[in-house]
Amino acid sequence: MTAAVLCFLLFGLVPLVASSPVRDTDNGTVPLVLWHGMGDSCCNPLSMGAIKKMIEGKIPGIYVLSLMIGKSVIEDTENGFFMDVNEQVSMVCKQLAQDPQLKGGYNAMGFSQGGQFLRAVAQRCPTPQMKTLISVGGQQQGVYGLPKCPGESSHICDWIRKALNNGAYSDLVQKHLVQAQYWHDPLQDDLYKKYSLFLADINQERGVNETYRTNLQLLEKFVMVKFLKDTVVDPVDTEWFGFLKTGQSKETETLQDSVLYKEDRLGLAAMDKAKKLVFLSSEGDHLQFTGKWFDENLLPYLR
Repeated sequence: MTAAVLCFLLFGLVPLVASSPVRDTDNGTVPLVLWHGMGDSCCNPLSMGAIKKMIEGKIPGIYVLSLMIGKSVIEDTENGFFMDVNEQVSMVCKQLAQDPQLKGGYNAMGFSQGGQFLRAVAQRCPTPQMKTLISVGGQQQGVYGLPKCPGESSHICDWIRKALNNGAYSDLVQKHLVQAQYWHDPLQDDLYKKYSLFLADINQERGVNETYRTNLQLLEKFVMVKFLKDTVVDPVDTEWFGFLKTGQSKETETLQDSVLYKEDRLGLAAMDKAKKLVFLSSEGDHLQFTGKWFDENLLPYLR
């Protein structure tokens, strides 16, 4: 792995992972689950495939599962745009529960939208237990804008922008466009809370699901990576669980200033107090970091 940088497809691709004191009885390592981002697939040799290989090289004997959402690489890529996120999470929960390699627990690393999808897994499916979650550029409070997406000139990106602008909270768009399911419009807060099929649920916007709060606090570490020169995610504060203040679209607030934190609706305040939350940053654009940065900042959570 060169010090050059892993800058793969915009909304989703790159490596990292977490750690935990629980060890696999066979070789002393903790299994790792990877979830790619939008426009990527589980096994692209130039992105997630390379990441999997890199991690296996740095931690000999580790079991790394790079999630495939569907029956083929093509289907996996398409589902990152068009498959109901709740169905994706349910599919992954079943896959993890049936994998004997994960029965003692595992770490998880999600890239871009894979970061919030894996958090949903932690909240909804505590068995097997997720130990550490690393969100690499994940949009934990959603997005309010899509400056770029994989294949900037493609008709898919143009169609996504048009659909989001014309009616992100319509039933048709919510059910069939992944990005609409984490679209967070601060100017239409009531519509967001009522019609968001995925994000409003996992972020406790319609009420407090005590199971979600309890399960998330089972994590030993929740690591969030923010890209300081990100031109893909809007607003970038969402990568540290911050977002735009409700009712306007310019001023942002941190996680610690939010109602979610102050009322501890998700258990994040308790986790912060217990030093379970880790906020990391990289100087690069979305999903760009050097091998040196990875080794110094993320590798310790894998060992």
